[in-house]
Amino acid sequence: MSGSTGRSLGRRTFVLGTTAAAVSATALTPTAAAASFGYTDDGSNYVVDTGANLVFKVSKTNGDLTSLVYRGTEYQGYGGKNSHVESGLGTSTVTIAQSGSTILVSVAYGTLKHYYAARSGENNVYLWTNKADTSVSATRYIVRVKAGLFLNDEPDSYTYAPTTIESADVFAKSDGQTRSKHYSKLRVIDYSYIGWTTGSVGLWIVRSNHEKASGGPFYRSLLRHQSADGGGLYEILYYGENQTESERFGLQGPYVIAFTDGGAPSSSLYAGNLTTSWADSLGIFGYTAASGRGRVAGVGISGRDTAYAYTVGLANSAAQYWGSARASDGYFSITGVLPGSYTLTVFKGELAVYTSSVTVTAGGTTTLNSIAIPSSNDPSNASAIWRIGTWDGTPGGFKNADLMTYAHPSDVRAASWTGNVVVGSGTETSAFPCYLWKDVNSGIIVYFKLTAAQAAAAHTLRIGVTTAYANGRPQIVVNDTWTSAVPSPPTQPSTRSLTVGSYRGNNYTFTYSVPASAWLTDTSAYNTLKIYVASGSGSTSFLSAGTSIDAVDLLT
Repeated sequence: MSGSTGRSLGRRTFVLGTTAAAVSATALTPTAAAASFGYTDDGSNYVVDTGANLVFKVSKTNGDLTSLVYRGTEYQGYGGKNSHVESGLGTSTVTIAQSGSTILVSVAYGTLKHYYAARSGENNVYLWTNKADTSVSATRYIVRVKAGLFLNDEPDSYTYAPTTIESADVFAKSDGQTRSKHYSKLRVIDYSYIGWTTGSVGLWIVRSNHEKASGGPFYRSLLRHQSADGGGLYEILYYGENQTESERFGLQGPYVIAFTDGGAPSSSLYAGNLTTSWADSLGIFGYTAASGRGRVAGVGISGRDTAYAYTVGLANSAAQYWGSARASDGYFSITGVLPGSYTLTVFKGELAVYTSSVTVTAGGTTTLNSIAIPSSNDPSNASAIWRIGTWDGTPGGFKNADLMTYAHPSDVRAASWTGNVVVGSGTETSAFPCYLWKDVNSGIIVYFKLTAAQAAAAHTLRIGVTTAYANGRPQIVVNDTWTSAVPSPPTQPSTRSLTVGSYRGNNYTFTYSVPASAWLTDTSAYNTLKIYVASGSGSTSFLSAGTSIDAVDLLT
């Protein structure tokens, strides 16, 4: 993963899981079932033996996972804490039942219900969480892992980062590199599992399909961390940071705690591949079997820019889904969808370029004719005198853009956030900072020339943004003679974003009608565009009002 310092960590290594090919898929098949499959009661916990190499315990008092023993080694726990929903549920009703080759532990805490399932002969724990309301503030499951078993010095660790630089969760090492549990680099669509491997033991969380999560396919959240105390692996179902959607409620899962002999978890566990017909009759509250779900398929998408990947999303207040459009023709198929009416959105990169409605029925396939994206829906199709960046809903290509998904803006690896831009230099995009802050680099100058005919006409200037912090939004000054009004702030998340590895908010385009009188008539002279960040909110430095840039252009 980018950002490695190359520090030797001895015999232990790590992996941040993304795809099936990320780790050699060795020893992925379940161990044959053994006669020891079953459960016991030790007085305080239900003790489940999977009949393979995994024994785990669930507290009868609060539903915490109190032990994870794989091949005789205890992996669970650090700082006196167990693995659990949120920071622990408190006194709960905990029951256990065996149905053939499946054992189910059920936890009820008020309106929240949580489940652990074991299958005979597998080194996996299947989990579901049903959150019915806001009585539990956020929804995550954290697997707490003992210190020293897996070590790393990657962006999402802070073992070797002694200095706190922001909000007690962003740290700096002595060499100036930054670390935080927020710096996973990955969007939800980018990974199937998360975890570590020593080469001989792998411990992973295989994510669920996130149908009851919020934020869509491009949402970023903390996935794991490691410190001197130990490590944590997360399944985040709703995290109140940089959220663009309201919280969804209902049953989420399964997500899977999986042990392997060092390789990646089996791809049969991945969301979209996993089949759980064995759970259909277990009585999991809110569970919908495959037969009660539907599918949406599109025969193709025209009007695409083939230089970009396209994603199709489905969303309503109850659920969300997504799938990739085939590069050759735009064909897509989204399966396992709960019945209902959804907004269908086609994304070019991360920029929405088409929306419609679709209805899904249980057991049915909704087939859509070829979707035609209107040319006007893609801002890249507008004729421009000049353009900085690309209209894809991300700050990709701008200065420091890639680094900002796994580092703090103060990181020593970041190029200077100041500096001006010259159109026609060939470095317009790479010299333009991906983020602008009121207290850091507000007032950046773009230099450009116009022909006599161009200078004789009014033009529209556009600035696309992907998110903002503290209502930061761009105000422009042209040639120090014409100043735009301060635009109203669009709806954006109210929490941190730019400093915790995420540029994902609500894409918005600011437009400015610049009169002909603002331009220089000397065609050999450079016009100047100054972009300021306007806002009375925020604090100082990188927590002052700011915004992330998608593209800037001057239309013909």
